[in-house]
Amino acid sequence: MFGNNGQKLESIVGANSDFTGDFHASGTVRVDGMVKGLIHGEFVILSETAMVKGDIKGRTVIVGGKVEGNVFAQEKVEIKSKGTVSGEIHTKKFCVIEGGTLNGKIYMVSEEPQPISLTERISEKGQSLEPS
Repeated sequence: MFGNNGQKLESIVGANSDFTGDFHASGTVRVDGMVKGLIHGEFVILSETAMVKGDIKGRTVIVGGKVEGNVFAQEKVEIKSKGTVSGEIHTKKFCVIEGGTLNGKIYMVSEEPQPISLTERISEKGQSLEPS
């Protein structure tokens, strides 16, 4: 149900566990219990029994439980059918399955490069636009 794109599961907060503080992991983090504080991992997966009171940062964040805080994902945030986020979401891609809820705002980061005019590019290199 909560696939992690073939990434190795690095850390687990069990269903009967409470964790308070900042939690940093280099790989995939799965939370089944309660976390009060920041969670930072490459892939962050919250099961249906998870409760997070704090911000979450990662490349991809999947929410099956409850989040009271902001979610920052470099690539994607997915809220499953029993998932709830109360806070802001900052991401490139967003998906919510029927039944999932968001009480807050979504900020979608643009993937398109912004064009730079020729005059700006030349003046950035310190070259004069005046004829010699």
